Amino acid sequence: MILGLKLPTDPRWANIAEKNISEILIDHAYCEQKAASTAISLIVSFPEYEDLVTEMTALVQEEMSHFKLVHDLLKERKIELGRDRKDEYVNQLLRFFPKGGSRTDQLIHRLLYAALIEARSCERFRLLSEELQDEKLRKFYRKLMISEANHYTMFLNFARKYGDREIVDQKWQDLLNYEAEVVKSFEKGTGVHG
Repeated sequence: MILGLKLPTDPRWANIAEKNISEILIDHAYCEQKAASTAISLIVSFPEYEDLVTEMTALVQEEMSHFKLVHDLLKERKIELGRDRKDEYVNQLLRFFPKGGSRTDQLIHRLLYAALIEARSCERFRLLSEELQDEKLRKFYRKLMISEANHYTMFLNFARKYGDREIVDQKWQDLLNYEAEVVKSFEKGTGVHG
């Protein structure tokens, strides 16, 4: 399976997305903003990891440039950004690892969550790039899909670098299995992840 995901998205999700493209674009804009916030939060929480701080600084800029691209699309289509909504997919994921633990554990867990969210985004963007009727949007999602794949591997590689590789890989597999169950309950959603 692409990106190690245990459950591929039902291809019919792209049809639902196309019928609700305004909702998808709004949700996508906020996803980019949240990705930038996650990178900032990692810098603030773990400043002693110089290589992480360097990469997260670049990531903040990239994610905000993606936000601008999506926001420009919204303006072009006369769609109001509107208020952010809760991302139930992400909220459910965040329940998987226990709270607390060592700083290293907290860092590893946050990196694994980020890797998984990027992996699922990448997979969904691939579907949009292949299935949407709108050629401009297809090309748009093709470009973003490549970025998301790079982000996924970056986060996963940092987790493996800072933690015990065997333990990190086991946590990753456990998280992937859990995520597959979460995705099953969101097949009909009209968000990037839901």
